[in-house]
Amino acid sequence: MPRDAKIRNNEPGRITNMLSEAPLDNTFRFRQVRDHSEHLCAHLSAEDCNLQAIAETSPLKWHLAHTSWFYETFILKPFSPGYRPFHKHFEVLFNSYYNGIGQQHPRSKRHLLSRPGLDEVLAYRKAVDRAMTSLLEHPTACEQPGISERLELGLNHEQQHQELMLTDLKYNFSCNPLLPAYMEDTLPEATAGKGGFEFYKGGLVEIGQDIDEGFSFDNERPRHKTWLEPYALCRNLVTNGEFREFIADGGYRRPELWLSDGWSHIRQEGWTHPLYWSLDGIHPEVFTLRGPRPLRDQDPVCHLSYYEADAFARWAGARLPTEAEWEHACRQSGQSLANMFGQVWQWTSSAYRGYPGYQVAPGAIGEYNGKFMCNQFVLRGSSCATPAGHSRPSYRNFFYPPDRWQFTGLRLASDAMP
Repeated sequence: MPRDAKIRNNEPGRITNMLSEAPLDNTFRFRQVRDHSEHLCAHLSAEDCNLQAIAETSPLKWHLAHTSWFYETFILKPFSPGYRPFHKHFEVLFNSYYNGIGQQHPRSKRHLLSRPGLDEVLAYRKAVDRAMTSLLEHPTACEQPGISERLELGLNHEQQHQELMLTDLKYNFSCNPLLPAYMEDTLPEATAGKGGFEFYKGGLVEIGQDIDEGFSFDNERPRHKTWLEPYALCRNLVTNGEFREFIADGGYRRPELWLSDGWSHIRQEGWTHPLYWSLDGIHPEVFTLRGPRPLRDQDPVCHLSYYEADAFARWAGARLPTEAEWEHACRQSGQSLANMFGQVWQWTSSAYRGYPGYQVAPGAIGEYNGKFMCNQFVLRGSSCATPAGHSRPSYRNFFYPPDRWQFTGLRLASDAMP
């Protein structure tokens, strides 16, 4: 295990690398992030790293290569004179969705890339790392306009893929009848805060992050004013036990609780409980990164689609918060709201779109967020798989309403008129 990486033993809890909180030079920070990606795969076989059960997931080998492609494409090629790409075909194989760069291998067919093998992908990473280290250690490298910003984006981009590596592998392993474990250890007890709701008077508030407040993705900017009516936010996440009450009360059989698209989807897919749950035996179980485990009522419910989260909120006589309500409460309440970070991403009722004044960055790098602002909902917080230091009140995650292979749960909100 790299000296700067560690796996914490919670699920939901946290499963992440522990990055130093002290200021670090660019080279050391680059090595920390890069080492942790490989650490996540260190005990897996080459076969494990090439699994892709559905189009939404990707093989871990592809994640390792794509994150290297990002530095090669957006930093080494434009800023390192004389750099020669590792392989002429990798630009297509490991381009995720950047149309401004060129063609991409179909996302749903990434598992068919038995070549390059895992060893060659790791060699690719080492070649990119050597070139990046040489560039970053050059005395005037970071004086070139754009390098520092793209490096920061690249590091945060790789941390996003570290979380995806865990969520994707969990889904891929769940499709194996052997239900293999990614790691072997015990689960700690989940923590809970004071019950009930926290009330907020609302008014004209500011959300988002200014560019001078530290790193943020472009979709978190600009900081802007928005009006909030009085509201309340639940101090705790919804738990497995509470969701089991929803199921027992016929939650998946009552069309009045569901959005029309949600009702059609659960009927078509035959959903009767959250992803990874098994309620057939005497003792309910849930599949985790540690293999099957008893379903604990006190743990936050996880792996819900937006449809399920919305239906539960309606059944509970509440609603999902808007992302502005969530962020305002997070900034105002300190410790009074439990598990805002590090357990599950929390669905909001807010459609994913640009803030007032949002501008897409020029060139291919502008495709990072802007072109996905359609038909998706925003989630806030962070999950047990989010790398340490990668979350903040303004962070905006986003997924399509049926998606539930991510660590997604919910926190209830309600109107609170005087």
